[in-house]
Formats: sequence, C-alpha cells, structure tokens
Amino acid sequence: MTIVNLATPSPALKIQPDNIRLEDIAIYMQVNSHIRSKLNPTATIYCEANFGAIDGKTANGLVRHSEKYLILSVIDSEKAGQDSGFVLDEEPNAIPIVRNLADALTHAGVVPDYFIFGIAPSSGMLSMRERSIVLEAIDRGMSIVNGLHEFLNEDPEFAAASAANNVKIIDVRRPRDKKDLHLFSDRISDVTCPRIAVFGTDCAIGKRTTATILTSALNDCGIKAVLVGTGQTGLIQGARYGVALDAVPSQFCSGEMEAAVLEAFEEEDPDIIIVEGQGSLSHPAYSTSSFILRGSRPQGVILQHAPRRAHRIDFDQMAMPTPASEINLIQIFSDTEVIGLTINHENMTEDDVDNAIKHYEAELDIPVTDALTKSPERLVQMVLSAFPELERKLIATIQ
Repeated sequence: MTIVNLATPSPALKIQPDNIRLEDIAIYMQVNSHIRSKLNPTATIYCEANFGAIDGKTANGLVRHSEKYLILSVIDSEKAGQDSGFVLDEEPNAIPIVRNLADALTHAGVVPDYFIFGIAPSSGMLSMRERSIVLEAIDRGMSIVNGLHEFLNEDPEFAAASAANNVKIIDVRRPRDKKDLHLFSDRISDVTCPRIAVFGTDCAIGKRTTATILTSALNDCGIKAVLVGTGQTGLIQGARYGVALDAVPSQFCSGEMEAAVLEAFEEEDPDIIIVEGQGSLSHPAYSTSSFILRGSRPQGVILQHAPRRAHRIDFDQMAMPTPASEINLIQIFSDTEVIGLTINHENMTEDDVDNAIKHYEAELDIPVTDALTKSPERLVQMVLSAFPELERKLIATIQ
C-alpha cells in the first residue's frame, strides 16, 4: 500500500473547489483510514442452512462488518469447510464455516464469549431444534445475543439456564419500558447537520450494508459521519445509536427515531448522520419506513434496488416496484429528495451491474453505483454532490 505523507503535500492533493474527483476522494480515504485494534469479546454465529441466504442476513452482516464482536466462526453444516468471506463476496476473510457448536469450540480453542443467533426468520421465533442448540451454548458457558422478536429473558427455561451458568442473554429487539419511550417532539429541527436515510425497494436488499459502507467511507475521507441503526443486525454489529424500530409500539416509533438521531447529534457533533432504513415504503407488510421518514426527517435518501429480483421476499405474488415508482412515493410522502440509487447485484454479472448503472443513471438522472462491487468513493461523491457544504468542508480540511 502506498502511504501519502500529508506533511509534505504533493501535487496529487491539489483539488479544485468546484469538483472533487474520485481519485481525490480515494487519496483522502487512504490517508485517513487506519486499523483500530480492539479487545472485543469473541463470538461464534449460528446460521444453520441459511448463511449467504436472505434469512441469514444477521450472520451475513456480522461477517462483513462487526465493531462489537470478534467473529471466530459461523455454524452452518451445509457450507462447512468453506471461508465465510468467500461464500459472501468471493473474498476470503479467515472466518471459517463449521459444522456445529462442537466444531466451533474446537476451532476457537476456547469457549467464545458469545453465541449469536444469526438467522432472521419472518416468524421471529426459535424452532424447537434451535432452542436446544441455544441452551447447549448456555450450558457451555456462552452468553447469548438474540435478535429475534422472541425475548429469551422472558422464557423461564432460558432464564434459569442463564442464571445457573452465570451468563447473559441480550435480547436486542426488546424495547424500553413504555414509561421511558419517546413521543415525537419536533426537536429533530434542532439537528443542524445533514441527514441521509438509506431506503430500499424491498426488505433484505442491502440497506444496512450500504449505510455501513457509506458511513465508513465518509469517515475515512475526513467527514465525520455517524450511523443510526434501526434494526437488530446494525445494533449487534456495534452501532452506538439507534433502536430496533419494528419492536417499538407504533405510537412511539417516530419519537424513538427522533430521539436516536438527536442523541447521535448531541453526543458526536457529526458532519452528517446516516440513518439505516427498514423494509420498503411501498411494501404493505412493513410500516417502519414511514416512521423513519417522519422521525428523522432526512434531507436526502439513497435508494437500494435489486434489478433481478422479480418479486418481494416472502411474497411470490407481489411484483417488485420500479426504482422510479419508489422514488416518486418517497418524495411525495416526505419533504426529501432521493440523491442516488445503489444496486444489489444478486444474480447479476459484472457486465449486468455496469449496464444497470448506465440504464438507471439515464432513466432517473441521479448517480448510481453498487456499494459492494464498486469503489466506496462513488458513494462519497454521491453525497458530496448533494451536499456542497460537505464538499467545501472537505476541501478546507485538506488545504
């Protein structure tokens, strides 16, 4: 890797105030990025028969990015022996997929601190077989991270097992007591930095992944960005601010969303706040998108779309919306603007992605990229084009 020395500026760092190029952004990201060494607790992820699939999105997300836990292995007997990074993105990451919990312990050489349930089924509940595996992990001395709608601390069998083995059960989706929940107050108007929400045309389409990559890329190039999570996976990954919105009573959803953004703004004083989206505004099975728009009032939205997805996940008779129709709905529903489109490349070749980018840029007249297969500088450029004040700040910092 080439290291750029900012103490002796080179001509390559000279930029024009009216146009930051992709090459410039790449330099800033390279200069500002660094490896953060953390003594994170260790974890194995359970994702039997689902790793790399839609219902394995919690495990998929943690393998790609985890600030909170050091992931040692993934349990999925159907893909045992493979590298999890290669399965997801064809890029090895040295996190192996193992056959069962016993193999996970053998690989680790010690008992991992946490057993993370990495499947997100539509039912939100454990099967009988899964109950026995979680109980086995508890008996082996592992604390549990549970992102389901089923709260294990309220289950007498799990509560007794955790007490007997002196371990914790973390029910990520469990909301605060109603007396501690927030109603909407319009204090969101006090947040003076830009806010961008990452939405999608369907659930499980990559909104959180794109939001995470964008937040990291902005920070790497010197723009202080904070991610506000709205789902269980982002919170498990280590998002410091946020709420599992789909577990909050609807009366409090807008207020809880507003409160999370306010907390991030007041604690961090960021240049920009990125808000993770949920579901899809046009999807009749989900309502959280509307609360995110109401509570966070983003000035910009990035929309994620899977061109090869013919129907909504879990709804075979429900055709996918077009990006144009979803953009129209978002902009009618909320006082915001869709500033860019990102591609989910499932079932697409590299040429397919390139052609889709050209097609949608011509059709929608907004920038388009793929957060995973294209350079993250494209996402940064998308944001800078929509918010010139951030571009001016970046230029002032570099010069």
